[in-house]
Amino acid sequence: MPKPKTLYVCNACGAESSQWFGKCPACGTYNSLDEVAPPSPVKISRGGWQSNTYSDNHEPNTGPAQPRSSLTFSEIVDTVEIRFPSGYGELDRVLGGGVVPGSLVLIGGDPGIGKSTLMLQVANQLAKLHRILYVCAEESGQQVKLRASRLGVVSAETPDLESNNGRVKKEAKSSKSKSSKSKSSKTRIAAQDSESKSESKDADLYILPETDLEEILRELESLKPQVAVIDSIQTLYFPALTSAPGSVAQVRECTSALMQVAKRSNITLLIVGHVTKEGAIAGPRVLEHLVDTVLYFEGDRFASHRLLRSVKNRFGATHEIGIFEMVSNGLQEVLNPSDLFLGNRDEMSPGTATVVACEGTRPILVELQALVSPASYGAPRRSTTGVDYNRLQQILAVLEKRVGIPLSKLDAYVATAGGLGVEEPAADLGMAIAVVASFRDRVVDPRTVMIGEISLGGQVRLVSQMELRLKEAAKLGFKRAIIPKGQTLSDLGIEIIQVSRVLDAIIAALPGGLRQDFPEDIEDQI
Repeated sequence: MPKPKTLYVCNACGAESSQWFGKCPACGTYNSLDEVAPPSPVKISRGGWQSNTYSDNHEPNTGPAQPRSSLTFSEIVDTVEIRFPSGYGELDRVLGGGVVPGSLVLIGGDPGIGKSTLMLQVANQLAKLHRILYVCAEESGQQVKLRASRLGVVSAETPDLESNNGRVKKEAKSSKSKSSKSKSSKTRIAAQDSESKSESKDADLYILPETDLEEILRELESLKPQVAVIDSIQTLYFPALTSAPGSVAQVRECTSALMQVAKRSNITLLIVGHVTKEGAIAGPRVLEHLVDTVLYFEGDRFASHRLLRSVKNRFGATHEIGIFEMVSNGLQEVLNPSDLFLGNRDEMSPGTATVVACEGTRPILVELQALVSPASYGAPRRSTTGVDYNRLQQILAVLEKRVGIPLSKLDAYVATAGGLGVEEPAADLGMAIAVVASFRDRVVDPRTVMIGEISLGGQVRLVSQMELRLKEAAKLGFKRAIIPKGQTLSDLGIEIIQVSRVLDAIIAALPGGLRQDFPEDIEDQI
């Protein structure tokens, strides 16, 4: 009897190996190889396929080349891309303008961030115009209904069990007397009327508490919904596979089967995915390649706002964000996110500056706060919240070398108001001015915004979407903008101050009398 073979599969990238390694040879992840049973070999039959290379008399086929199923661009029929709204403008923005029929959308996020809450609210909004199937593989139907009652999706009223039992008993005894038969029929009609009234609100929202993939596929083909929500993909299992739910093979096969049904029946799938402790979506990387759109639901557990960020979108721009706020009855859209990430401009405090960050095509005004203080120990401490740590280190080095501010022996702390993550280089200028303002204990004009990237040589470089950023700043009442030199802009209702060096930006941003704080030959040194 031959010795059974063993296969090891990486739970991070899906790579297969015949022996166990402490480190995956493909992706380099440690302790990620799991032992699985090798699949049984499947014999592939050619069916009725025959090669065109040789004819029946085994002579080479010298006929002209011709396509069998492939088409040229001119032969493909143009169809108008029809999107339908999801009921939430923030989600439509992230998806690129609405939901595309037949698309697969993967939504990941930390536990408790609000993924199921968002999907249930979206399903409720879509059910007003479409037939929706909500597959709850993690919860029972009663648990989903309890959460829906809290969100206001369905009424909190429970059916009268005593009246239903009485109706059943009366129907069982209807053959004994005509009077009881008439009473039971009246009771049944009244009960049916009450059930139809209670189901009128959620008639097109169907709940399926199921983890078996085959049963879910049968329900999709039978119900034929326009949109289906899978919550979540890691809890589904395919009975033909011996591996446990959530494994690499199960996630890959379940997603592939759902994709085939969705594309064939033109069903939009909203798939909820778990994330690892590093923040990536759990399962093989092929999961993100199979779907059309990948969204991440982010947020601080101590804050009320949530960010829905697009990292992949075949039908729209990536890195778009939608902003929601968690309230007592679920998630609400934030129509003006700049108010959420701007501090109180009436109270002037040293070390603050306002920048205009662009997330996709959305400009957001964010307040940067800096604190510079003497180091308590030998090595100074640097700390950031919402901005890149390495970017802060680079800006501190530029300020000391090119501007002459001694920061090497001082602690520096930089944070964003509201905890929004700002990673683009356009926030460099605002970060540098906030650090200098805290060092000199000066107050930056709260009606001034800073936009620009700082190079290692101390120059201020241009950034993209400048006009869009300035329009957003002018709309929120800002009067001045310090931007890089070399760009021609129309009248946007805001004073433009163009600078070419970081020293010029600091002198323009901080109140008068700052120039004497720097050495007289500082301009000759940079």
